Amino acid sequence: MTTITMRPPVAAARSDRSYWLQNIGADAVTSPLQGSSDCDVAIVGGGYAGLWTALRIKEKSPDTRITVLEADFCGSGASGRNGGQVHSWFAELDMLHTLVGEDDALMLCRATADAIEELDQLQASGAIDMDLRLDGWLWTASSTAQEGAWAAADDLCRALGEERFRPLQRGDILRRTGSSASYLGIVEERAGTLHPAKLALGLRRLALERGIIIHEQSPVLEIAPGSRPELRTAGGALSAGKVVLAANAWLSTISELHPYLYVVSSQLIATAPAPDILERIGWTEGVSICDAQQHVLYYQRTPEGTVIFGRGTGGIAYGDRIDARFNRSGDGGADNLREMHRVYPQLKNVPVLHDWSGPIDCTTQHLPVFGHLKDHANIFYAMGFNGTGIAQTPVAGHIMASLVLGHDDAWSRCGLVGLDRRTRLPPEPLRYLGARMVRRAIRRKNDLEILNRKPDPVTRFLAGLAP
Repeated sequence: MTTITMRPPVAAARSDRSYWLQNIGADAVTSPLQGSSDCDVAIVGGGYAGLWTALRIKEKSPDTRITVLEADFCGSGASGRNGGQVHSWFAELDMLHTLVGEDDALMLCRATADAIEELDQLQASGAIDMDLRLDGWLWTASSTAQEGAWAAADDLCRALGEERFRPLQRGDILRRTGSSASYLGIVEERAGTLHPAKLALGLRRLALERGIIIHEQSPVLEIAPGSRPELRTAGGALSAGKVVLAANAWLSTISELHPYLYVVSSQLIATAPAPDILERIGWTEGVSICDAQQHVLYYQRTPEGTVIFGRGTGGIAYGDRIDARFNRSGDGGADNLREMHRVYPQLKNVPVLHDWSGPIDCTTQHLPVFGHLKDHANIFYAMGFNGTGIAQTPVAGHIMASLVLGHDDAWSRCGLVGLDRRTRLPPEPLRYLGARMVRRAIRRKNDLEILNRKPDPVTRFLAGLAP
């Protein structure tokens, strides 16, 4: 059988790691794979998706021998560099309803709400201190073009008897965020923020405590399929009855998955702590905030008063060949800095101490997909989290555990399983050239709309081609 060649992730230099990872000195604590070993289930990727999958399998089948192979250290990828926003899938209920139907959409949305409660219990019990603050998630408009972006999801929630969101007016938003930039929106109250790296390393500790073997600094170079696939690293080989690929954007190297997956960058900055300023403007809560630009802004304040401000930039690479340039923007986070000063002019004199970026795995429907490779029923994948994974990967773990263990249940039968409903993307060079044109159009559209100016028809058309 043909060997599957993997593209090893490009680990970020210490200075390019996220604020979250540097804040707690995150690093590897387990040894690389050396020599030959075997297990029942091998998981490629030690982020949220891989660790939740390992934990769910252990919950359902305690005797299963599980080994996680992580290229750098657990949480070093998207799981440790995101914006720390916690909200359910009810914000995507309309998209889920279109893709998987009413029953599955409701099941999946409710499962993410349950996952938020699970995170709360993990913190309350002392199992993981993740700085979780369920002070709400705000979806807002700061220009007329953004008004009502949430209407389809909110209306469908109400039609299906799910009162998940409450409308917000200018005064509500100012009181909760300390900013007058946004003046309309909705709030999901049982949502909020956390410290992404603390969650990732807490999941690593739980996995180790439950007998799951983890080898960090062990990038998988190739996989030899068969009745017992063999995963090869620079220092060893691991044979397994089943394999789970949970390597985020790096799965774009697999030819069967690449037509359904595209990789973009997301960029974030973190300020010096400014608790006095934030207290003065009234931003005291642990709310997470998004606006409704096409390249969305997302931000929060940490308990110490550091402001985290992020944006999906849409940065791409030809053939999704991700390199070290994805780990740092190169401009000091200038785009985010400009937007932060628009939303919070009071922070103009507060220095930015960290800026970082990284690749995100996206699908055209902006919803993840799960399954197994067409010719290899014992090699499974979980991909396409689109930058939204904190409450979603615990659900992904349930789906993957049922698939791997061969359970016939609501998880393994849900509509997120399988590529048959997904839209294929064009091949190169059309993919790259088209994405560049669309990205430029979206940026022009965003910049004009934030000033309440109408983009020209060509810009609107090209921006509308985005998945």
